[in-house]
Amino acid sequence: MRIIFYCQYVWGMGHLFRSVEFVRALCDHQVTLVAGGQDVDVDWPAHVEIVRLPTLYMDEKFTTLIAGDSKQSLEEIQSRRKAVLFNLFETRCPDIFVVELFPFGRRAFRVELEPLLDSIRQGDFGNIKTVCSLRDVLVEKNDPRTYEKRVIRSLSRYFDLLLVHSDENLLPLDQTFSRAKEIPIPLYYTGFITQRGHPQSGQKLRCELNLGLHEKLIVASAGGGRAGYRPLKRFIQACGLLRDRMGIRLEVFSGPFMDTGEFKDLYALSRPGVTIRRFTRRFLDYLFAADLSFSLAGYNTCMNLLVTRVPALVYPYHRQQEQPLRVEKLNKLLPMRALKDHDLEPATLSSHIEQMLLNPPSSEAVNVNINGAQNAARYLEEWFKTNA
Repeated sequence: MRIIFYCQYVWGMGHLFRSVEFVRALCDHQVTLVAGGQDVDVDWPAHVEIVRLPTLYMDEKFTTLIAGDSKQSLEEIQSRRKAVLFNLFETRCPDIFVVELFPFGRRAFRVELEPLLDSIRQGDFGNIKTVCSLRDVLVEKNDPRTYEKRVIRSLSRYFDLLLVHSDENLLPLDQTFSRAKEIPIPLYYTGFITQRGHPQSGQKLRCELNLGLHEKLIVASAGGGRAGYRPLKRFIQACGLLRDRMGIRLEVFSGPFMDTGEFKDLYALSRPGVTIRRFTRRFLDYLFAADLSFSLAGYNTCMNLLVTRVPALVYPYHRQQEQPLRVEKLNKLLPMRALKDHDLEPATLSSHIEQMLLNPPSSEAVNVNINGAQNAARYLEEWFKTNA
């Protein structure tokens, strides 16, 4: 199959990293990944062609589009992006077009997507099947009835298949989309998509870091970083309160999108035993090596916790329902403790850290489907053979 996969990430990195794992599993096919957000140091799959659109992202309220190139107007960038997309379809002649999130989200990008989808439906590029790739939890809307009506109308008009990257037994789509049973196209739950590493990579990394036999490794992270400054700063301060009575090594990853001034302020807290960086390609290795993780609760981070099962303190981003709901569902399945705002006071937080290191909570041995990338690739192959 020839596949074009469109991924527009606007705030963090989760949508991109989930998409990368999906296309990684499509290793027997010709895949072009179209990425529309800010550049990230990704381990791109060797068989995938990467096409970067002129960068657009959004503010924290998800109301304003921001151009990556300040020398060009928003309209100029939108026009360039649309031209790149149409040229791509004219030259690649794909069999399948996979669109990440839209029409459940990314409505601000309909200016480039809807004309393209109209052309696809009209047969301008040949016979192309269109697929929506969707995560587990949707963000709440101001007018859910109008929103759900619009989504169902778009699915009916433009799409042939919906792939939901969740375990239906844990987080079914109707938890955050009440009209899920009315979706007019086939819907398939793939299971969660996540990176898959090797536990022994953690032990190798501990040796590389020259960790002492009784030294505790703590990994603190904040996804893309835009919402990470305050919790990471409080966490670094809390770990400082434990230095005199516990042997702690702290590795902090701020996220590549953290504001430069905020990152500099965090970096000033570096000292022996405390390393602060923006990003690492070896994040899963660090979690396998860690005695404790501190993070927000985005899709990818939670999936990393499911894979590594490292004891974790999580502080869900509370301005949307997505992260709190995910933590609510995963809390009993992992050695995890969810934090609220008052827990971020350094003295309180240091107590949580000490308790987690000395006596992490138990978790239920529940089988969760985390083979989403492989399942999605296999199902897409079988579905296309039947529906081509």
